[in-house]
Amino acid sequence: MADINVVSLAGKKVGSFELDEIFAGEVNEALLWEAVKHYRASLRQGTHATKNRKLVSGAGKKLWKQKGTGRARVGSIRTPLWRGGGTVHGPQPRSYEYQFPKKKLLGALRSAIASKINDGKLVIVENFELSEAKTKAFRSALNTLEAKKTALVVESSQQLSEKLYLSSRNLDGVELVLSSEVHPYDLLRYEHAIFSKAAFETLQETLKKNTSKHKHNEKEAA
Repeated sequence: MADINVVSLAGKKVGSFELDEIFAGEVNEALLWEAVKHYRASLRQGTHATKNRKLVSGAGKKLWKQKGTGRARVGSIRTPLWRGGGTVHGPQPRSYEYQFPKKKLLGALRSAIASKINDGKLVIVENFELSEAKTKAFRSALNTLEAKKTALVVESSQQLSEKLYLSSRNLDGVELVLSSEVHPYDLLRYEHAIFSKAAFETLQETLKKNTSKHKHNEKEAA
């Protein structure tokens, strides 16, 4: 697999990073769709509710006697057959979350990163060391890295600084996440992905272990 340049926040090349062969594979669009669907499902509040026959206001008294009136028989004003009555089998509050296999999630993450690399939208910086916590200065640095629109900034938990957090939190279209928390949806949502070298190394090692275990299991099954 080819190398990718490592640059400083000033946009100058300071080294190179060897990409693992796991990013050379094809982008699995179907797996990406599954990962995005799972993520968006977990965001749903699920607070929708309709009133059934028990919850609708109104007396439960029988409106008229069963026979002899010439009218259709009815037992309650809250019947679902009448306007203003209860709703039958209507939506009720529930959670839309469901289990998603970790191997599939990591596979989707690999595809998302590979897609960003192929499109030339992934940048690796040596570090995010800032002299001061200034939003304007960080915005200028992102512009230098050609991330003028939306950008996902990924840092490792060990290297995360308060200056980086304060500098990025108020920027429109910019989100800061940890390498252990980055999701395929985040990479697809933002146009550019900017990783620190430490963050990308950690993430690549995680994906590499998952891929090697998957291949080992396939060999045992064969």
